[in-house]
Amino acid sequence: MDLGFHLSTFEIEGGSVAFAGELGRVGVAAEASGASWLSFMDHYFQIELTGLPAESAMLEGYTTLGYLAAHTSTIGLGLLVSGVTYRHPGLLAKIVATLDVLSGGRAILGIGAAWFEREHRGLGVPFPPVTERFERLEEAVRICAQMWDPQRDGPFQGKHYQLAETLCVPQPINRPKVLIAGGGERKTLRLVAEYGDACNLVGSSPEDVGHKLDVLRRHCDDVGRDYREIRTTIIASNPRPTPGTLDEFVRGMADYAKLGVHEAVVIPMGGAPAAWIDGMAPAVPRLADLG
Repeated sequence: MDLGFHLSTFEIEGGSVAFAGELGRVGVAAEASGASWLSFMDHYFQIELTGLPAESAMLEGYTTLGYLAAHTSTIGLGLLVSGVTYRHPGLLAKIVATLDVLSGGRAILGIGAAWFEREHRGLGVPFPPVTERFERLEEAVRICAQMWDPQRDGPFQGKHYQLAETLCVPQPINRPKVLIAGGGERKTLRLVAEYGDACNLVGSSPEDVGHKLDVLRRHCDDVGRDYREIRTTIIASNPRPTPGTLDEFVRGMADYAKLGVHEAVVIPMGGAPAAWIDGMAPAVPRLADLG
């Protein structure tokens, strides 16, 4: 099992002037730990799930990833996850391709149907009904696949998006893997089976995750997809790990490893995330030993 790091808050000691230096140290620490993944949220207001108010600090995700690309050399980079409503899919595909080129082939496209209505209303971003958002999500991943195929630069005609050309030059160095996040059994996991290279679930309990993976297997059977092709990842949140609870964390992840989960993603806490990541680094080889 691999370990990933996901920054969801920017309550960094020293305030805004300290962000750049600390995030550079985050990249160095995450890479030195041997972690497989470093991600940020795709939000413009802070979300209540973090326990912080909307007015708390939040950086734009792809700008932040571009900065981290210059401070790392091996770790995978992505958002957990891009809201489909925030960027036209053609522009999103170009943004992720650019990140891939500038990072030397390390970009991952995390994407989901978006949900934070206050953020949309606040910034004037259209917030369609949930059914339409999932339709847009499906079209978005199809557009990205077409734009990242140099043999398919012609038009795309969908219900919600129409592109006269899907030209993308330069092409990504490595075609970015598509991670579709969420545990919705009828829509989200079906999209994972049909289009995703990876999924991301909340690690609420091994029983719950095991059930979701069984649903994903059934969707894969329905669409003729080999379930083993899909990388399964979880947010380790029950309980949320800390450097002081490494033994408990590794023991808890053993049950997920038995389910075939490939990666546990943990969320640094506090105002010094680079030091927090350093404290979690000993978990990397121990998780690898789980299989």
